[in-house]
Amino acid sequence: MTTRVNELGLPIGEPVPDWTPPLRPPRAPLIGRYCRLEPIDADRHAAELWAANALDREGRMWTYLLSGPFASLAEYRTWLEAKQASDDPLFFAIVDGATGLAVGVASYLRIDPANGSVEVGHLQFSPLLQRTPAATEAMYLMMKQAFELGYRLYEWKCDALNAASRRAAERLGFQFEGVFRQALVYKGRNRDTAWYSIIDKEWSALDAGYRRWLDPANFDETGRQRLGLAIAIARSHG
Repeated sequence: MTTRVNELGLPIGEPVPDWTPPLRPPRAPLIGRYCRLEPIDADRHAAELWAANALDREGRMWTYLLSGPFASLAEYRTWLEAKQASDDPLFFAIVDGATGLAVGVASYLRIDPANGSVEVGHLQFSPLLQRTPAATEAMYLMMKQAFELGYRLYEWKCDALNAASRRAAERLGFQFEGVFRQALVYKGRNRDTAWYSIIDKEWSALDAGYRRWLDPANFDETGRQRLGLAIAIARSHG
């Protein structure tokens, strides 16, 4: 690709013609085959999420999250009520399509329509959601909506020591951008932040890979995947 230069001979970025900032993600449900995402509602979701999270008896899922663990349902409900009122982050409950129970939480955050960027985060995946098609589909539905709205950059950030989150980002098709050292202080400790991203030019192939993986034919009678997501995405790249 030829580098563009300005009238001073200095290299400059590619033009973004007719750029129009996208709309903010709406506070509305996202419906999939294996799950749906509902705007957080403490009355509707708190007790179900609390029960699902309690299956993680060691509290392992809270290690790298900015909040939690919570001492009681009342404390967790108070936290959810605050998130329910927030526009950024914009929180959703992940509801299992088979049981109708809320089993996880996700949000859009750092929503920046002017520059076309948005991040996914605050992921609370209970043991009932972890390593399921619904978990992958929830991430796909949020990503799909962001790119269909017109966002150019979709981000994933996590503690650089969170190996599970980093593996998840790579499996989902995010590209590693680097580590911001000493980016945060949380829970009384340092966080170096690993940054991952997907850009709009990559979305078409990723979309095809996700749809291939989420197809019911990709799972046997026990629910085991026939084709891994990374392979499905690679094949969609041709």
